[in-house]
Amino acid sequence: MTSFSSHLWIFTGDIGIGKTSVCQRLVNEARSLGWDVAGILSPGLYQGGQKVAIEAVNLRSGERRTLAWRINSGEIVEGEVIHTQEWRFDPDTLQWGNNVFEVAAPCDFLVADEIGPLELERGEGWVAALAALASRAYRLGVVVLRPSLLSHAARWAPTRVLVIRHPGQAVTLADLLEEEWYQPN
Repeated sequence: MTSFSSHLWIFTGDIGIGKTSVCQRLVNEARSLGWDVAGILSPGLYQGGQKVAIEAVNLRSGERRTLAWRINSGEIVEGEVIHTQEWRFDPDTLQWGNNVFEVAAPCDFLVADEIGPLELERGEGWVAALAALASRAYRLGVVVLRPSLLSHAARWAPTRVLVIRHPGQAVTLADLLEEEWYQPN
């Protein structure tokens, strides 16, 4: 890893707008430059146009696991199952993800897609991602947050917050590493 000052970007935007797609393009660009890419990307799994599950992809190894399944309307989730109103999480995948984040930094490019209410409001989920982000032991970091959770972003003193408006939004590594960055409305 080359020594650079650390840049941390918060990506936010509506559900389904393409935050993960923008992260994937940046991951591909970083890999093409020979960067050490670490962290987790969380693409959705779709059936009939509906998001039915979420995968977790270890960006160093390529290993994929199912992270969460959509809770069906009327389904009752009981017991010690980690869940939100919409998603039931696999505890083994959450632990695996924490292990991934514990060894993610130092790296050139750290991705945490997505940090949500589990981590920020309940202290569950990928809590090791919070420590990896706070470490600043990366050249560039990107954390995906929902707009409703942006108040939590101050803890990391981000370089900038970028609102993703569509899946094809043009963002490059050069854009994210610039000290002055113009964001058109």
